[in-house]
Amino acid sequence: MSDFVETLEGRHSQYMLQGTSKLSDDELVDLIGRVVVAVPSGFNIQAQRVVLLFGQEHDKLWNDIVKGALRKVAASDEAFAKTSAKIDTFAAAHGTVLYFDDENGVRQLSEQFPTYADAFPTYAQQAQGMVQLAVWSALSEAGIGASLQHYNPLIDDAVREAFDIPADWRLTAQMPFGDFETATGNTERMPASERVRVLGR
Repeated sequence: MSDFVETLEGRHSQYMLQGTSKLSDDELVDLIGRVVVAVPSGFNIQAQRVVLLFGQEHDKLWNDIVKGALRKVAASDEAFAKTSAKIDTFAAAHGTVLYFDDENGVRQLSEQFPTYADAFPTYAQQAQGMVQLAVWSALSEAGIGASLQHYNPLIDDAVREAFDIPADWRLTAQMPFGDFETATGNTERMPASERVRVLGR
């Protein structure tokens, strides 16, 4: 079996993250940048964008922005306390990858190729998923834990303002990452026999 498939099989959500990383920040920036550039996209749309948060900017995301947004919608103090404890595990990580789609690029291609205009948002979503999986797998292969979180659209406006994000970039996910001591257990996965059909043989 190829190393690539083994990397995919070894990737799991890791939640108990630490504020350290086996790779330096410069190495992380280089690795994630290479992955983003290498991932394909329909019509070569290249609409995917990432923002890497370290240090105070990472803390601001989870402790100020996310907690602040959730506090406003919490049903009770007890509910918020439970949610806040969960956010603390993300804040404890070394950094965060913010994922975006550049909707201006999607609009430009829609105007350039009107026949496929309705499909371009789907192509962008497909490429976004590939970028997220590729970055996650690359981090996992390097021994760095991560999980994929979705607090958008609750935090969209605050993220845009806090980190000077262009108006056309739409937030799609947040990925806290860092070293971990104890690996999260394997997620139950349906067997290939229930998900893959083979015809013609």
